[in-house]
Amino acid sequence: MTTDAERRETTIRIRVPEMDCPSCAGKVETSVSTLSGIVEFEPQVTTGTVTVTYDPTTTDRNTIESRVEAAGYDVVREPADETITFDVPEMDCPSCAGKVENALGETDGVASFETAPTTGTVEVTVDSDGETAEGIVAAIESAGYEVVGSSQSEGSPTRQDTWTSPRALKAYAGGVLLAAGLGVQYALTGLDVSLLSTPISLTVADVLFLVAAALGGQDILRNGYYSATNLSLDIDFLMSAAIVSAVTATVISPSAHLYSEAATLAVLFSVAELLERYSMEQARNSLRELMELSPDEATVRRGGEETTVPVEDVAVGEVVVVKPGEKVPLDGVVRSGQSAVNEAPITGESVPVDKTTDDEVYAGSINEEGYLEVEVTSVAGTDTLSQIVDLVEDAQSEQTEREQFVERFAGYYTPVMVAVAVGVAVIPPLAFGWPWVEWFVAGITMLVLACPCAFVISTPVTVVSGITSAARNGVLIKGGSHLEAMGRVDAIALDKTGTLTRGELAVTDVVPLNGHTEAEVLQCARGLERRSEHPIGEAIVAHADDAAVSDREVAEFESLTGKGVQATLDGRPHYAGKPALFDDLGFDLEHVHVVADGGALETEVRGHCDRAGCLNLVEDTIPRLQAEGKTVVLVGTEDELEGIVAVADEVRPGAAETVAALRKAGVEVVMLTGDNEGTARAIAEQVGIDEYRAGLLPEDKVGAIEELQSEYGEVAMVGDGINDAPALATADVGVAMGAAGTDTAIETADVALLADDISKLPYLYDLSHGANGIIRQNIWASLGIKLLLAVGVPLGYVSVALAVLAGDAGMTLGVTGNAMRLSRLRPE
Repeated sequence: MTTDAERRETTIRIRVPEMDCPSCAGKVETSVSTLSGIVEFEPQVTTGTVTVTYDPTTTDRNTIESRVEAAGYDVVREPADETITFDVPEMDCPSCAGKVENALGETDGVASFETAPTTGTVEVTVDSDGETAEGIVAAIESAGYEVVGSSQSEGSPTRQDTWTSPRALKAYAGGVLLAAGLGVQYALTGLDVSLLSTPISLTVADVLFLVAAALGGQDILRNGYYSATNLSLDIDFLMSAAIVSAVTATVISPSAHLYSEAATLAVLFSVAELLERYSMEQARNSLRELMELSPDEATVRRGGEETTVPVEDVAVGEVVVVKPGEKVPLDGVVRSGQSAVNEAPITGESVPVDKTTDDEVYAGSINEEGYLEVEVTSVAGTDTLSQIVDLVEDAQSEQTEREQFVERFAGYYTPVMVAVAVGVAVIPPLAFGWPWVEWFVAGITMLVLACPCAFVISTPVTVVSGITSAARNGVLIKGGSHLEAMGRVDAIALDKTGTLTRGELAVTDVVPLNGHTEAEVLQCARGLERRSEHPIGEAIVAHADDAAVSDREVAEFESLTGKGVQATLDGRPHYAGKPALFDDLGFDLEHVHVVADGGALETEVRGHCDRAGCLNLVEDTIPRLQAEGKTVVLVGTEDELEGIVAVADEVRPGAAETVAALRKAGVEVVMLTGDNEGTARAIAEQVGIDEYRAGLLPEDKVGAIEELQSEYGEVAMVGDGINDAPALATADVGVAMGAAGTDTAIETADVALLADDISKLPYLYDLSHGANGIIRQNIWASLGIKLLLAVGVPLGYVSVALAVLAGDAGMTLGVTGNAMRLSRLRPE
């Protein structure tokens, strides 16, 4: 017999695009099931993929793929190439990424690559016979950016603190020397003696300035060299040109005295780069925190002993032990123990959820107090948290239309500004005989303003902040375009069942009649419905069990099709069913005595009857309950009506408040449902929705979404992600409810609410709407300030220092800080 310690199962995902219906999936499953060693087969028709768990000692991937093809469906095989992710923290802007891309583009054996400045990573796919990882590192570093780790490295990459890095230390030293030089030149003039007169003139202040420029400008000049070799007209090249020009001009004409400008530019720009790197690290940390939620090790029960192993070594079916205060290492099902589990890292729900036998738990959630033994259902990398992290990373790498426009604009902006800088430096002295030193400095200052970094990063840094903030709060947004689109929606269509309501029937009212108690009514109702398989019967039995009423002896059960049920309880025939059943039994439903404590319902209707203590079931009570969207079940014997039980799909807590918040934000809310007009009207009134569409089949909801788009503009659809998939795909933004642990829902929707919590919708809209506002603020503010500074340069109001501090470092900090405001937004 194979023990847990010996068993190792492998899970793979195979792409089968032609498998697009349940029948297709059935044929594939039948074919694959003929193989030995298949543990689990899960088709996803909506995505054209199948997930197979198998015993690698019995079969392998190639054999499984062959069986899929034997069913008549082509398999899209993943290339045998190797994909490696490199950590390049200094690559923090689009121009940096461009240089890396140029270097990789000239490297043999690189099949594809993708740079992500917002995360500081480069993903490279290498041909099987192509360049080694060391060769890729050399190519990236040839562009001027250090590689500090990769997905092939042992452990996490070493990340040096921005403010203690070698560049920071050189900037500090350069700053001290710059300050000393300015002090000698303007305050302690007696110390500013000449040290050299030929071949060039140098004073003490000049030497201090040159050393400061060398220290502060070393990394700038190195990166500028790489920019030149990669034909990249970026900020490093522009600053290098400005520093070298200032020094060269002074060497040629000592009267220019531009060493101080070169030192100022070198030191301040180095500080600006450090500030930019620090601000980008803050944005990257938000994703890094997500990635670090899941533990690296798990305690596994093998052969009767507990062993701590890396999570990658845990197989599906093994049992992991989770002690109080520990994180759940992998998705699984509780097999022993009970505890309150904090699922906030996954679903954003702050209240711990009680877990007991057969309940699902997610990797990264925290065991608050009890002891749990969990059977693993997903291997490392395929669990819910891993899916979330992967999708967030993918979302951050996707460029929105606005981001693409800004990058195209920057492609024109920089060359134009460089031409303007050259014109400012050359035309006034040549055309008008104005002082060339003054206008040469003005040209250098214009070069500083030619850098487009602040408005180029304005969109991606906001998208990173918004998407990672949403993920920490249980909302998975699968791309910047969806984030922006959600903030533009004019109307939100809400599916009723499972979205506005719980999607499960529950007892809402129990009205005892003719002197019976509520417990007696529930006793009879449970006895009658216990053997029924109807959802209404199941809801009544569950409610009675929760009320802990005593059992009654049941015999001779019979289902009365279309009307109800009958059975003998404690030797006496009883009935439960529609009002029509009791009308057939000869009851006068217009005057039925209600007990003295019949509750709010009895108080409301007492005035409608001319006999005190009576309910008019026909004209008032039953229509009143039905108007509230409830199904009425009467309970009694052949001689006496004992009570009323009302059952309904309950409205979710907070649904009305959610609708009110969305409408207050200016969003029109519409309900879509397959239920009848009466039920739809009742639910709509309860939650405060004015417009609803009833009696809709899934395909009808697609037409309803298209009508809403014609009427209102951009529309978001909120549903369960499975039955509502066509409508979600038709809407401008599809939002799936309760997607945690549900692959199909996560893959289908543009946005997934990981918890079954409709109250996250106002947060989602506020976050998206706020992100759009911040992106606009960042773009226009950065452009506006650069324009203002550019106008001030020829007028003599803007110095090199002000251009660096305000136009470059200041705007980068401002843009990033403004974007990070989204991380402080929380669901109410």
